[in-house]
Amino acid sequence: MENAKNFINKFGLPRIIITLFFLFLVVAAGGFRMNLPQLLSDCVRRWGMFGILALAMVPAVQCGIGLNFGISMGIVGGLLGGICVIEFRVAQIPALVAVSPMFAQWVAILLAILIGVVLSVGIGYLYGLLLNQVKGSEMTVTTYVGFSIIAFMNMIWISLPVKNGDLMWPNAGQGVRNTISLAASFSETMNKTLSFSIGSFEVPTGLILFFMLVCLLVWLFTRSKTGMAMSAAGANPVFARAAGINVNKMRLIGTTLSTVLAAVGIIVYAQGFGFMQLYNGPMMMGFTSVAAILIGGASPRSARISHVLLGTFLFQGIMTLGLPVANQFIPESNLSEVMRLVISNGIILYALAQAKGGSGRE
Repeated sequence: MENAKNFINKFGLPRIIITLFFLFLVVAAGGFRMNLPQLLSDCVRRWGMFGILALAMVPAVQCGIGLNFGISMGIVGGLLGGICVIEFRVAQIPALVAVSPMFAQWVAILLAILIGVVLSVGIGYLYGLLLNQVKGSEMTVTTYVGFSIIAFMNMIWISLPVKNGDLMWPNAGQGVRNTISLAASFSETMNKTLSFSIGSFEVPTGLILFFMLVCLLVWLFTRSKTGMAMSAAGANPVFARAAGINVNKMRLIGTTLSTVLAAVGIIVYAQGFGFMQLYNGPMMMGFTSVAAILIGGASPRSARISHVLLGTFLFQGIMTLGLPVANQFIPESNLSEVMRLVISNGIILYALAQAKGGSGRE
């Protein structure tokens, strides 16, 4: 009995419940004789696609601003990078295509990431300055900022003077359409690179390797002198100041890194689906990213890469398996959407209740 209590305390009751629910969905899918290998392959694919967006929470939590609901700031930078690449048809440059079409697509997606990172560094820095002025209320402010930037960008998208027909509203003359196809640029580029299949289970090797590379870079940063100083500033600002650490600077670094990771994450996410969604499409990305990392065992005060890996897989696994299994239980129902809302918002509310509404740091 004592061992069971220790296990529950260590692993966390919410995480145990979510894991059991995921296993139930796997068993149910097998029981309904669905194509389980293909469904699990979709889980792995979505895990790699969404992982970097959830990873953006790690530096935010470690630097002391808590769960960054405002990753929409970085997502906007990534979307602008993608639009620039599509507008100038980088993936269709003859010299690049002559090497190989896949090479041209990789140049396009890496350039989109580079542009997104550059824009997000500036956006993240300004965002960090704001959060340094509202210590103790970061979660409220990040949520408001996240929604506000989406509303502001709606005005920008509709008036952007693009010339590429893949971007423009038909017969409008200006403005960017809501959903942009990536078929002519970098659709599923990472997914297809070095991919292989075992029966109906397809392994998106390039996507997983890129995700692991970004995780490794973040892990190496956290082990660096700056990374450890940032973690110390987030864990105990008073002690950090006494040790000579500039707490505000460390918060700026963490916020900027979180914003940059969000920019990279949205490009990876979009290429996996083969399209980018603008306007209100990214509005709930912050909430789903928070839900994923919380399912993995993180809290507003503590987040590690292991939380990202586990939480993202469980979250995306439930989202992937939930729809087909729910349709088998209750045909033509909307149960899957209800389940998605209950799981994501329920986990977020649980964590916020534990955090008492803010980061709790001075």
